[in-house]
Amino acid sequence: MSKTDAPVVRNEALAPREETLPQVEAEAPSAPPVERRHRKWPWVVGIGVGVLLAVLLLLRSSHNKQSEAQAAKSKAAQRAVPVVGAAAKTGDLGIYLTGLGTVTALNTVTVRSRVDGQLIRVAFREGQLVHQGDLLAEIDPRPFQVQLMQAEGQKAKDEAALQNARVDLARYVVLVQEDSISRQQLDTQAATVNQLEASVKSDQAQIESAKLNLTYSRVTAPISGTIGLRLVDTGNIVHATDPNGLLVITEIQPITVVFNIPADQLPQVLPQTKAGRQLPVDAYDRDLKNKLATGSVLAIDNQIDSTTGTVKIKAIFPNENFALYANQFVNARLLVDTLRGVVIVPTAAIQRSPQSTYAYVVKPDSTVDMRNVEIQLTQGDDTVIRRGLAAGETVVTDGVDKLQPGMKVALATPGAPSGESGNSNGGRVQRDTSGGGATPKRKK
Repeated sequence: MSKTDAPVVRNEALAPREETLPQVEAEAPSAPPVERRHRKWPWVVGIGVGVLLAVLLLLRSSHNKQSEAQAAKSKAAQRAVPVVGAAAKTGDLGIYLTGLGTVTALNTVTVRSRVDGQLIRVAFREGQLVHQGDLLAEIDPRPFQVQLMQAEGQKAKDEAALQNARVDLARYVVLVQEDSISRQQLDTQAATVNQLEASVKSDQAQIESAKLNLTYSRVTAPISGTIGLRLVDTGNIVHATDPNGLLVITEIQPITVVFNIPADQLPQVLPQTKAGRQLPVDAYDRDLKNKLATGSVLAIDNQIDSTTGTVKIKAIFPNENFALYANQFVNARLLVDTLRGVVIVPTAAIQRSPQSTYAYVVKPDSTVDMRNVEIQLTQGDDTVIRRGLAAGETVVTDGVDKLQPGMKVALATPGAPSGESGNSNGGRVQRDTSGGGATPKRKK
């Protein structure tokens, strides 16, 4: 019994194990997610390491670029920049009032015929400079010569009749004294003598008129000046009533310029003209670069133009070189005052920023310094410095766009030969005419 019972007991003892085994097998599938979570950590760590490496590389690249930029700046600062400079000087600078003006002739004459007739000769050339009294044209004089002969014949006839009447009057006076004729006959004869004397005077007037017409058949220049284009050709019949005339003469020596200045500037001019001072006026071309002539103020208009707020001034010019032409547009510069003993620099040296007005000054060690300046007056290419610069200091006039305070420069002076410019270090600048700029070149 013991042998048979023992296995039974073992089987009963093993029964619960058989029942619990399926439970273990049912819970087994929940293990894989835990294993997957353990497998994701290497990827996260790898990505993080990659991002960190990328950031480190970017930082290193940025640092290298900054180092290269600083090195380039340092190298550029050590390299001399080619510039053009000029020295500030002490001198006098005139104060001018500038206005747009028109050249106006003092006299312009349209020459017309004063008698009617055929134009038989033109004695001038178009554009010719003529003087007063020069022959310009001739009109057929024969009709006026005939009129003169007729007037002279009529005068001779009337003079003969007058002589006879005077002889008869003398006879009548004797006969009246002898009481041979009536007093009435004597008075009638005296009236006849007076009538014939008046006829002789009228005949003389006709003679003078014929002579005057004969003179008018020769057309002469009434003024000195330049002749314009011819308006009538030879062979045409001209009349004293023709509207266009034969030609136009314009006086150009002397000549005037009428220009305008603002009414606010009139007090700078009017007291000086009333004191008798001759204010000089320069005439320039439209670009205000080429000086054409020099004259003086002739007159100031007596009223201000209310529409423009300006006043007209007339200046007279000798025009010896014929630089001024009628109806030409010019820029008139009126000198009203002169600043004496001031510091003058080229206007190109003055630079402006929102904060200040400044100029680059070249120091003895060939470096530049940015200097704030105070401007007193600017006239064209010259500027008067009230404060900030001294006479003798060199300022940069060209090449300022590449400058920074403390940079070295290779200085050239205006008008230096192309391809060379000297500096205080004994170097030269060779200019590239192909447009590549100027590069320093050491003298051997």
